[in-house]
Amino acid sequence: MPELIAPTPRLHASWLAAQREWGPEAHMDGAGLGREDDVDTAEGFAAWTRRLHGYADRTLPVEQGRVHASHWWIAEGDTYLGAIDLRHYLNGFLLDAAGHVGYSVRPSARGRGVATWALGEVLHEARILGMDRVLLTCDPDNEASVRTIERSGGVLEDVRDTLVGPKRRYWITL
Repeated sequence: MPELIAPTPRLHASWLAAQREWGPEAHMDGAGLGREDDVDTAEGFAAWTRRLHGYADRTLPVEQGRVHASHWWIAEGDTYLGAIDLRHYLNGFLLDAAGHVGYSVRPSARGRGVATWALGEVLHEARILGMDRVLLTCDPDNEASVRTIERSGGVLEDVRDTLVGPKRRYWITL
């Protein structure tokens, strides 16, 4: 049974195996991974997971272009299945193209309902933070993400061209 856990250096090897499944240039939505992050070394990976924890602390500043966000990993025992994050508020880019929630599931764990389950858990966390609705986006041809969002109550607002290409934009009322 999967669970949401805080990012941890303990899953370094499993995280790297998942990254290899995606491929070197793949973007892992919800992971909070920046181009400058060193995830190959144990020290760099530990520093990255500490940064992810800090993004949720609203008393700490975040880097330019980022917003405060809570990050979780979807894990089963010592196996990293994916990541999901909840952005506490939206900046202009997030409002247009990315939304409050980002998630990704490693290819070998897809088709099991992991993303739908994780999104349901994070929507509960959004309620705790006092949010009354959240925005989610996905690529127009991402059928799995469309199903995940719609099963979770997502109502399509529009499909638009954004800085990162066309996006389907959904709102979920909490």
